[in-house]
Amino acid sequence: MLILQPMKNEYSELLKQMINVYKGTTTVGLKSAEGVILATDRRVTSGYFIAHRRGKKILKVDDHIAVTIAGAVGDAQKVVDELRAEARLYKFNTGRPIRIKTLASLASILLFSARPFIFIVQMIVGGVDDIGPGLYTIDWFGTVTEEKYIATGTGTPVALGILESEYDPTISMDDAVKLAVKAIKAAMRVDPGSGEGIDVTIVDRKGVRELTDEVIASYAR
Repeated sequence: MLILQPMKNEYSELLKQMINVYKGTTTVGLKSAEGVILATDRRVTSGYFIAHRRGKKILKVDDHIAVTIAGAVGDAQKVVDELRAEARLYKFNTGRPIRIKTLASLASILLFSARPFIFIVQMIVGGVDDIGPGLYTIDWFGTVTEEKYIATGTGTPVALGILESEYDPTISMDDAVKLAVKAIKAAMRVDPGSGEGIDVTIVDRKGVRELTDEVIASYAR
């Protein structure tokens, strides 16, 4: 234990520095009776530096599941790659798509099992399976919770305030898109870590569909 203590102290200090680095974004997820809406901004930051203006923060995992990512890009990409592989393996072994709750639980296990190190990533997992629409959020320690609506990233306080005040469990997919776009826009106005436009993905019985810039603009009016 005495030999490992210096390494432990060094790792703890490094972890504090990594967590304190400003990583800005805003991602939201909403669930309706018909499916799930995922929306994010596009700005990618490294500290206070804008590293990219067209970052893709909504990633397709399978034909019926997509996730949003916030945190360290490399960590998020690794976790998503593993989830994609596991989803394909599950479908190959069972002949049916993996359930949303099962994939969220798997993501939780992947993040938890990385300890004492961690993947610096927070995810929203959304999709539709034989049970119906499912929406879950997982933090970098592996905590998983089921949600009706959720926001992650530095724009969370503003985006979540919009969702809290206007979300209705009976919301239609069309109104859910409008609400998601409104929440992201509100966050981008005040959060310097969020900006450069909005991406929106719909997940319903038809599968995972990304909306075009023209369609998103029509919802943003």
